[in-house]
Amino acid sequence: MRLERENPKMVSPLHSWGVHSWRQSAPQITLAVLMGIFLLASTAKAQEDAAAAKLGRSTQQSSVSSQAVKGSHPFWAKDNILLFAGVGAGRALDYISTRHFRKRGVNEWLLTNNIVDNKPLFAGFEVAGVAASIGVSYLFHRSGHHKLERWVSIVHIGAGVGSSAWNYTLKPSPPPSAPH
Repeated sequence: MRLERENPKMVSPLHSWGVHSWRQSAPQITLAVLMGIFLLASTAKAQEDAAAAKLGRSTQQSSVSSQAVKGSHPFWAKDNILLFAGVGAGRALDYISTRHFRKRGVNEWLLTNNIVDNKPLFAGFEVAGVAASIGVSYLFHRSGHHKLERWVSIVHIGAGVGSSAWNYTLKPSPPPSAPH
């Protein structure tokens, strides 16, 4: 399902959800998701501080002992490096497959065609996606949510590979018909 400018009957799957102006609401959605992540991370830290105060310990003592219990690891551990490399590979696959279907005349429905057709700009979007994934993982790492830290990358890899596979299944757009 892709949004076709030539065929108004073709609509994005987002239309069925009631999102008619996806490109206009995308920044607000992104901001809301980021605010939610920061809220969750700060809530976890606030709960840790409250628990430490209740037990009469300082926050530093609490975080050190809780990290030892939770099985803390360095952020740039081997597992994370491999996961971040996988995220980068997934985004590279997405870049290649999206450029491929644009060459075949298929319209992009998530971003504008102008963004996708501008190679440096589109590459910048892909790099920003990798950076965002690493940043969210770091927030989870700092707040002690080590499973979520890794699941961010796992989900991102799955989405990148899945979207790339989907891009290769798209049929080329038919040439525009000549006026009669």
